[in-house]
Amino acid sequence: MRGFVSALLFFSAATGVSSFTVNTNTPNLRIKENAGVDMSCSYSADFGSDARLEWKFKDKKHSQILVVFDGQLTEAYKSRATLYGGSNLRFTKVTREDTGEYTCEVSSSKSQFAEATVQLTVLVPPSVPLCKIPHSVTTGKSTMLTCFDGDASPPPVYKWYKDGTLLPDDPSKMPQFKNATYKLDPKTGNLEFKSANTMDTGEYYCEAVNDAGPSQRCKAVRMEIRNVNTGGIVAGVIIALLLVALLIFGVWYAKKKGYLPRNKPRSTAVYQPPSSYAGDEEDDGDFKQKSSFVV
Repeated sequence: MRGFVSALLFFSAATGVSSFTVNTNTPNLRIKENAGVDMSCSYSADFGSDARLEWKFKDKKHSQILVVFDGQLTEAYKSRATLYGGSNLRFTKVTREDTGEYTCEVSSSKSQFAEATVQLTVLVPPSVPLCKIPHSVTTGKSTMLTCFDGDASPPPVYKWYKDGTLLPDDPSKMPQFKNATYKLDPKTGNLEFKSANTMDTGEYYCEAVNDAGPSQRCKAVRMEIRNVNTGGIVAGVIIALLLVALLIFGVWYAKKKGYLPRNKPRSTAVYQPPSSYAGDEEDDGDFKQKSSFVV
């Protein structure tokens, strides 16, 4: 037996297989919101009595958060989690914010390291999704219908209905929808019409679906696809021109009848040349010899 163990250790060393292992019996957990949950973590004795244990959490919002550091719960988790059996993690109550990936990491003073991962999904049924559906769109224009539910966990799949009929994700595969002009993304809930036409007129609503509870749908809204009203535009321009002409005539008539104050003529200052010297009776221009000069 001793020889077999020695041979096994020799084989492990020769093949590069590490005997330092970390395992979990709960790799995937799906738990209803506000329920408790246990996450298991065990490691081989090779780490020794001074093994260092850490639990870490990450999701789409957080890159990494420490739950257990050096064998102790961090402050944020002390009120609702416990560490039992030396390495197992227990939550007394979970919320939708706890959905994510939990990693149990074990290391030793011999620089050995291994980890095991638990994926936790906290189940939350869909809420009534928020839908944005335009009431009127001009033919040939692009438009986007949106649908979103930020509460459901796991994230819901979105379905769109027109006049009570489910719209397929890929209309090109359905003969009755071969003339459809939309593009639907069931993951984001966006229903896009790149070039709307009158056939797209109808009553639309969206439904959010996951496996945590019953689906929910928003209120139906009728979307009308209208042609450009050329006649109305021309009539509007003509009416606008008539109103401008009527305004000009009104101002002219009011001035003619004296209903509007007239502009006072601006006074013109007349230049007066300075008076001639005392005793002079005539301008320099009318200078005449009045006395004889005797030489």
